[in-house]
Amino acid sequence: MLRDEQLSILRDISQSVAFADDRQGKVGQLIADGYVTKDGDLFELTAKGVTAVEEHPAALGASDAEQASVSSDRLT
Repeated sequence: MLRDEQLSILRDISQSVAFADDRQGKVGQLIADGYVTKDGDLFELTAKGVTAVEEHPAALGASDAEQASVSSDRLT
């Protein structure tokens, strides 16, 4: 089971957010577990990583939830 910090990293990668070097080691474990791939300097979610992010919306912070709400409101 993924921890909140791991889900946060997956979410950041899915949104192409840069993250601090101290999180690089944690990304290595996500790569080993099959959630993330590395293409050159870029990290990308695998299908497993995308599914993990989609299945754990509770890991979203309040600001992320509000942003998702605003984004969906624009679609209507």
